Amino acid sequence: MLTHHFNWKRLSMASALAFAPDGSDASLVFSMRAGSFNDEALIEFLGELHDLMKSEKVTLIWDGLTSHRSKKMKAYLKTQRHWLVTERLPPYGHDLNPVEQVWGNLKNRELANLCPDSVEEAAVFADDGLLRIGEDTRLCFSFLKHCGLSL
Repeated sequence: MLTHHFNWKRLSMASALAFAPDGSDASLVFSMRAGSFNDEALIEFLGELHDLMKSEKVTLIWDGLTSHRSKKMKAYLKTQRHWLVTERLPPYGHDLNPVEQVWGNLKNRELANLCPDSVEEAAVFADDGLLRIGEDTRLCFSFLKHCGLSL
């Protein structure tokens, strides 16, 4: 018998798969938070991405999430054009998004049958899985290939 208290709300994650243009490396950049990501939290994530990428130029491919299209986000992106280009996936194009493969892999391994008592406990398992994925260059490239994409 499986018992769960369901005494926690929500854990949200944002991530970006980063690939070296020459195909020599890949990594996963991610952030987790209790509650939801909004445009302010995503702007903070993009700032962290910029720092981690050591100010290299980045092309970010993302979906049509409301926070990705907000006025605040559009204004922010205009100020970041020196390093950041964004490309939007077509509607219902989740099968073209390699990050969806990250979530599937995480849910099938570290989060499979997990019944945590707190959002913090869930975060520990998710963090372990995301670190595992990010350290496996071959796996990151397999997510890109699965979506029919290449560099």
